[in-house]
Amino acid sequence: TSLLESSSIKSGMLRRPKPTDSEADLLREQQELLAAGGQSTVAVVKRPDKRRGDAAAADAQDQRNQRDVVTIEDELPSLTPAPPKKSRFKQERVRFEDEDPGERLDRHDTHISAVLSRIIERDTSAVPVSLPCITGAAFPKVLHRSVMGSEGQERAPKGRKSIFARQIAAQRAKEDSSASRHVSFSPLQNMETERPESNVMGKCCHIPQSFSWLTKACLISDWASVTDRVGGPVLLTGQGLGIANSGMETMKIHEENQTKLQAMSQSEILEEQRKLLAQLGPRLVDFVRSRKAQRTPGSESASGPVQREDFLNEPLPNSTSPQLDHTIKAQESQRDTMEDDEEDENQLVAQPPITEEELPIKPQKEWLHMDKVEPEKLEWTRDLPAPREQSTNKAMQARFDFTGTLIPSTKDLPTHLGLHHHGEEPELAGYSLQELFLLSRSQLNQQRNLAVSTLANVLAKARAGEYISSLKGSVLSSLLDAGVLFLLRFSLDDTVEGVMSAAVHALRALLVSSDDEECLDNAFSWLLGMATFPLLPTAQEDEDEDDEGLDETMKETTKEKEEKKTDHDVARQDVVKGFLKMQGLPRLRYILEVVRPSPRVVLDILEVLIRIARHSTTAATQILDCPRLMNTVIAEFLPCSWAPATSQAPSSLYGLPVALAMKLLRVLASAGRHACARILNSLGGKEVLSRFVVVEPSEMLLEAGEALRCSTEVLRLFAVAASYGQACNLYTDLYPVLVKRLQAGNWRCASSEAVLLLELDPIRALLVLLTQVTQTAGCHEELQRDLVSAQGAECPPPPPVVWSHVTGLQPTVISSLKGCVRALDGPAQMSSALILLPSYLLYMEAYYSQLCVQSSFQPVQCLQELESLTSDVLLPLISHQAMQNITSCFRSSSMICNPGLSAAGGEVVSSLPGLGCSRMKTSSTIAGPNSPLSLPTALLYLLNTITSIHKGLLKKFSPLILSDSVLSYLRSCIGAMPSVSHMSAWISCHEHHLLYLLLRLAHKLVPVDPEVAKHATLFHQVSLALVSWLLPGSEYQAHELMSFVTFSHSLLPEGICGEPEMAALAELQLKDRTSLAVGALLRDALHHLPSIRGCYLTHLAHMESSVLSSRDRYLGRTPFVSSHLLPELTGPSLPSDWPFLPLISLYERMGLSAGGGHQVESLPAGSVQSVTNCLQWLLVLESWREQALTAVPPVAKLARLACVFLCSSDLFLEQPVQELTWALFRRLTRPAQLEALDLGSPPPGLASFHDLYSALLAQYEAVSFGDPLFGCFMLLPLQRCYSVTMRLAVFGEHVGMLRSLGVPLQQLPIPLEKFTSPMEDSLPLLRLYFRALVTGALKRSWCPVLYVVAVAHLNAFIFSQDAVAELLFLYFQFLVLKNHLLLFQLPQQNSELGFSIYEQLPPIRARRLESIVGTEVKGGER
Repeated sequence: TSLLESSSIKSGMLRRPKPTDSEADLLREQQELLAAGGQSTVAVVKRPDKRRGDAAAADAQDQRNQRDVVTIEDELPSLTPAPPKKSRFKQERVRFEDEDPGERLDRHDTHISAVLSRIIERDTSAVPVSLPCITGAAFPKVLHRSVMGSEGQERAPKGRKSIFARQIAAQRAKEDSSASRHVSFSPLQNMETERPESNVMGKCCHIPQSFSWLTKACLISDWASVTDRVGGPVLLTGQGLGIANSGMETMKIHEENQTKLQAMSQSEILEEQRKLLAQLGPRLVDFVRSRKAQRTPGSESASGPVQREDFLNEPLPNSTSPQLDHTIKAQESQRDTMEDDEEDENQLVAQPPITEEELPIKPQKEWLHMDKVEPEKLEWTRDLPAPREQSTNKAMQARFDFTGTLIPSTKDLPTHLGLHHHGEEPELAGYSLQELFLLSRSQLNQQRNLAVSTLANVLAKARAGEYISSLKGSVLSSLLDAGVLFLLRFSLDDTVEGVMSAAVHALRALLVSSDDEECLDNAFSWLLGMATFPLLPTAQEDEDEDDEGLDETMKETTKEKEEKKTDHDVARQDVVKGFLKMQGLPRLRYILEVVRPSPRVVLDILEVLIRIARHSTTAATQILDCPRLMNTVIAEFLPCSWAPATSQAPSSLYGLPVALAMKLLRVLASAGRHACARILNSLGGKEVLSRFVVVEPSEMLLEAGEALRCSTEVLRLFAVAASYGQACNLYTDLYPVLVKRLQAGNWRCASSEAVLLLELDPIRALLVLLTQVTQTAGCHEELQRDLVSAQGAECPPPPPVVWSHVTGLQPTVISSLKGCVRALDGPAQMSSALILLPSYLLYMEAYYSQLCVQSSFQPVQCLQELESLTSDVLLPLISHQAMQNITSCFRSSSMICNPGLSAAGGEVVSSLPGLGCSRMKTSSTIAGPNSPLSLPTALLYLLNTITSIHKGLLKKFSPLILSDSVLSYLRSCIGAMPSVSHMSAWISCHEHHLLYLLLRLAHKLVPVDPEVAKHATLFHQVSLALVSWLLPGSEYQAHELMSFVTFSHSLLPEGICGEPEMAALAELQLKDRTSLAVGALLRDALHHLPSIRGCYLTHLAHMESSVLSSRDRYLGRTPFVSSHLLPELTGPSLPSDWPFLPLISLYERMGLSAGGGHQVESLPAGSVQSVTNCLQWLLVLESWREQALTAVPPVAKLARLACVFLCSSDLFLEQPVQELTWALFRRLTRPAQLEALDLGSPPPGLASFHDLYSALLAQYEAVSFGDPLFGCFMLLPLQRCYSVTMRLAVFGEHVGMLRSLGVPLQQLPIPLEKFTSPMEDSLPLLRLYFRALVTGALKRSWCPVLYVVAVAHLNAFIFSQDAVAELLFLYFQFLVLKNHLLLFQLPQQNSELGFSIYEQLPPIRARRLESIVGTEVKGGER
């Protein structure tokens, strides 16, 4: 070998690889081979593939006996890649160029939940347990070839068979020759037993091994002896004994049993049989009796079925006593009664097998493979038993028909409906959810289509809430947990169009709510109706343990965490996001572009896309980014030219305008300014607007309703674009068309005929468009000035529309407005007039609000117009009976006063939020076209603008505020605590606008109208509540309330009529000099209200960007509006404890960062004044507006107020802070407040109150200097009703603070009985009490309060326990302590000692003490 290798190296040839070569050697040799450029020395000649039909296959016959030839050449051939394999299936697959192969592999690797349905464990409670037999061999005896040879030769079927197959065939032949039994057994011929008797009974009869030998013998012999006349026992066959003479052994066992039975009396036999029937299962009893019937002479057929009822009436052998028969029948009937209460398969088992005569179709001999009838395989042809009602409370599996309707379990439906199938319960009609999931993966197209369509109907009815009263649990949650979203996504990939269409319909039923969309469309023309909350699930903070302890730069970002999540995890938290992650949008695009489905599927896809666009700005951007999706929608369903529809229901929507496609563009444009610009400029949105705005609905060559919807949606899209200041150049181009439509709307209002709601929608959409264009034109001069003064800085460009372009609209709108007011008197026109009035009023507000800031503003002419508008339109409208009817519905339709209205009407899951409008539409009109919110809100919006321009008109509008219905509504709002959810937030926003505008108008009227001033307290209370209710997106309203209403002197009449002095008298206590200063503190707080307001506005500066964004949206500054999607709904804009905000902010800056802040120099400038202002405002609220802080629990108030001591070392020592904190502490320790104070529940924002108290203890020991105020805060949690852990902390870990806790008894605002009653039951704490008293750590001169507490509890313990030797050991050495402990009577807060004492020990206590002390003294003598 070495010689050959050396010769090859010398000749330049490469050597062969060795087993010892490393990977580096192989790579090096490969590089040398490639560098040499030689050819391989091995050539492989491949035979042609006959399956591929190659041309070389013709010569395959000649090469049949040849093999592959391998030739070795001198030179190595070059390494050329093999030709790629072609797959006919690969060509049919759709692949995207930007698709990651790894993601494609992960997508095919489905989760286990998508494969498995619900797994139900089989009930084995009634199955008898058989123990394994005891054998003497280590392994069972095997079947030898020689043993089975003779038996199998005769019966083995013809043909070539293996030994194992012949053995099995022989066993089957043996079984066929024997009589068929009701219960089959497996022969155990290979096991040897040490106890044949017990083993046979245990294995053949399944008798529990714990039975006594007498019981077994009675059972075996009882039935076996009767069959003795047929030649031997019935049960004992001898199989399984493992001996040659098994028959003789069986007879021996039989004879022994007979002997034992003969030795027993009749009563003993009856007793043993009764025990057997009580312990054995019914199937086992039936089996034993069936064996007897089969072996008894005269039986009809050994193979016939044996009914259990046949043996109930037959007496047992060897028991001719009537008493025995009666006992057995009673036991059997009792068992039957118990079994009737449970629906199981016992009834099906008891039915006899079907016979050939019972077959509905008789088999013919000429039929293939039907020469032998197999009854067990024909059971499914039997008529189904009628379902019967269960008598138990056990829940049953829900079954649905094809329309999704729940089928009762007792309803007997005909089989021709197709609802019966071969499932676990064939007699019950309908399909369960598990069966539908299984059927949806069938190989038959019709079954898949049927299953997915049924699931779609179930989803639709579940969303509507039709199963809430009938089913336990949520169907929607169960389906989502089972993976219905994955199932629908898989069904979308189906190649059968029917299944694909059913999947789209099911996806629409899962995601879309038609009622929600209808309510949002109706609210579009309301004040700020374009703004909606994104339908994002409530944020769930996942604690990532991997990021704990890492630096901020090392932690994963939110985007990185989202990318690591699987599809299942994403879909579990957010259904829409999960669908997007599963590449749902490209599939929908494929269906629209390639499949071109039916109209229903197209509409369902468009509705699904609209729901996805409402999810978030990110989701809307993904729709726009999906390749060719929006191009397909616009090209196919918003064409610029189309042929007229041939019928009312066209067979295809391709090439025809579709209103839902226009609505999709509008919803996408509402997601953001940039999305709207992409639609207008990149996708041809401007051409679509131009084409559809100029066409009248009657000229669209479409069905009338669809034409009106298209006209409405194109105007709404135009309005959304104008709300960003975009597409305004189209307004100038289309001005004649828009004015013509506006005048047509005026004519329609003046018409005497009733108008359909669908015909009013284009008019309202047109008014919204003109309102947005007017607001945009009003910003032109401001933007022009900013552009000139910007000098190169970024600034929005001025819009192409100027103020002169919109001035001509005002006369036409006023004329239409007057016509609507006149139409209120006509019954036929009242409904349409009430619907159109809000849009006209909102336009007038936009016009006059922008008119005031124009350079062409003429004040005198404007004031005259406002007076004319007030007298001709506004005052008649306010006094009209229709307006009175609307205001009377405020309280009954309010979401704030009636939280039950926001309850979900259907099933709601957290991962798929909705608006719940289905319940609102049925229980209230607040979300409908006749809502009591739209008209009053628009009217108040206009009134606030008019009164800010013309203040002389202010008093004329006081009747609206003073109406009984409005005042009653405001009173109902006080104390309300509305919940925040997607179902209530969208409509609550509009109600908040109504309340805000009411309060702004009332605040203006209070100084000028004495009647309105009487209700100033009411207005102030509502304003305090509204500040805590305002949701994200309403930050500007919150800022305006706090700037003008909340801290207004005019809304605090208590400061004018002597209320501070009355508050001081109410707080007056004996020997309490500081309480007299409460009136002065309140008077000083009212004097500093502007400073207090500035303090709170300063601490809300972090919300400046949100306030500015909300202001631009509210005031109609269209060039600055970025999106009509409001911020994510996480709760109110301000926390419920916002009055404590300056104090909490200072604590977060100093207490957390500086570890408690022990240096006064660390306090920022102005901190003392900020804390003082905060405490002043809290004192005002606690004294006069206590209802405003009901949302803050007392424990939270105490925790927030404790920040005064934790912020700094001596902040609490400042005189104003000290006085105000004392006043607030007394308010918190009033009897009613003390009863409500629960220190066991953690305060909001803290893990537990004990943690806060531990920090206070450490701070007190460090910087308190014995301050009484700080000491009272330390004593408050030591009351007897609170946890003993805080008292143990004081007397155990911080016992040194007792020297400085010198709060006088007279200065303690808490009753002393709260500390001494009931008696202390903690022995460790009592020991600490005694130790502190004995060691002198607790003295009356140092800590009088806790001294009284310790003495009181120890005294009660001494005279209530048996063994107190440990406490009395040192009594005689401490005389004063002894007197206080023994003579203590009752706590007395005003006395010198703090408690009263007996002059002489009562006789009962004296005798008790004498006996104890005497025992102690005797025990102490040594």
